[in-house]
Amino acid sequence: MAMNSSKASPQWLLLAIFISSALYNVNGFWFKLPRTSLSRGLREHYPRILEQNIPDGFETFFYNQTIDHFNYRPESFTTFRQRYLIYSKHWGGGQAPILAFMGAEEPIDDDLKAIGFLTENSERLKALVVFMEHRYYGQSVPFGSRSEALNNTNNRGYFNSAQALADYAEILLHIKKTHDATYSPVIVVGGSYGGELATWFRLKYPHIALGALASSAPVLYYEDITPHNAYYSIVTKNYRDTSETCYQTILKSWAEIQRVGELPDGASILSRQFKTCTPLRNENELRDALAGMYASTSQYGRPPENPIEKFCSAVDRATACGNDSLCKIAAAVFAQKGDRPCYINKPKNRTETDEGWPWQCQQEYGVPPRPNWITTYYGGHDIKLTLQRSTGNIIFSNGLRDPYSAGGVLKNISDNIIALPTVNGKFLTGSHCLDIVKSNKTSDPDWLVQQRKTEVEIIKGWIAKYYADLKAINKWIPFKLQ
Repeated sequence: MAMNSSKASPQWLLLAIFISSALYNVNGFWFKLPRTSLSRGLREHYPRILEQNIPDGFETFFYNQTIDHFNYRPESFTTFRQRYLIYSKHWGGGQAPILAFMGAEEPIDDDLKAIGFLTENSERLKALVVFMEHRYYGQSVPFGSRSEALNNTNNRGYFNSAQALADYAEILLHIKKTHDATYSPVIVVGGSYGGELATWFRLKYPHIALGALASSAPVLYYEDITPHNAYYSIVTKNYRDTSETCYQTILKSWAEIQRVGELPDGASILSRQFKTCTPLRNENELRDALAGMYASTSQYGRPPENPIEKFCSAVDRATACGNDSLCKIAAAVFAQKGDRPCYINKPKNRTETDEGWPWQCQQEYGVPPRPNWITTYYGGHDIKLTLQRSTGNIIFSNGLRDPYSAGGVLKNISDNIIALPTVNGKFLTGSHCLDIVKSNKTSDPDWLVQQRKTEVEIIKGWIAKYYADLKAINKWIPFKLQ
């Protein structure tokens, strides 16, 4: 799993999503990075979380949103209905805080089920909770239909992160106006790509957001800021730290897959051995599936469960396989996924994220990339030097087992731009966006409970200082946080 890499140029269009056009070399074989989506990982590893109902108390609203915030052509003033939801059960009114979740590359419904940080802390902060859906997803699709929005080249051009941030700015100002909350401090929260949005929103709209909690936000995974092989280096470390023999088996298996695949009936042999749901066309399909599984088990994982440990234990227990690495990997795949009729390349329905996520690839959509636009528009190079002079009140939280933490901010930038990497003693812990997922009082380890408490205390400090500033200009209305 050790690797050298050549990274394709990212561009800013759509979601500022860079990874679907990024290919990485693993022992001579090329793989894409998986999506950053939180709900994708939960759906794969912890589906029961997404089987829950949306919490009671949310009210749904629609804002007549402008399609183009940055131009003055007649069509720029076209509007569409953008969905947002409000949870006001514990809101203190007046100048009490607003916690705003920035929806990302999927309908907002799964976030409402999975994300607990905002509602769980709303009583303590007496906060109004807002969840905002990203344009072109769910019920926030312009141009009348998703097909018309995505299939028309001109219409797709409005599908980008800068427009999404401006959407959220308009919605938050609208909420502050309709709720008579002019001086309510806003804390924006997001995970993964949504964490990038939260960071960028704080940078671009400091007059609206007092602070940001950016969970697992790979804001430094652009251009040459982060080493190109960093993601899969962490995947490798996670497996190697769990079991050296498991790691060596995986390492050996890549060449073995190649060897078998080159046989006249190699694809059929591999299909039978791994019990694929449809016959493999070639060995690359199997490599892609396994690489995706190794990455996913590294990126996601909720205590007390450890998907990597489960997989490697199965590899190391497969003594009946002798030295056959593919036999051991297949046994571990079966153990990992449980009893089912087939295991690899299972047909699945194409999701909105599947449609929306990759559209920046020039090969598929004919859109030329802008390889330097993310860092031009949002920054990223010399982040410590620039951010400590230009902004504050950002928490960057990262689980260090999450491969995307390689592109995250892992050290404090200033007294109020705080990095919270999850470290439990000498062990690297934590997975993708774990701190903002719904808490579990029976299974959450102490380090995770403490991390969430630390985040809340930091946010309370921002709010207290803001209220002190209001007092200084005689705008303060007496109000007390718990």
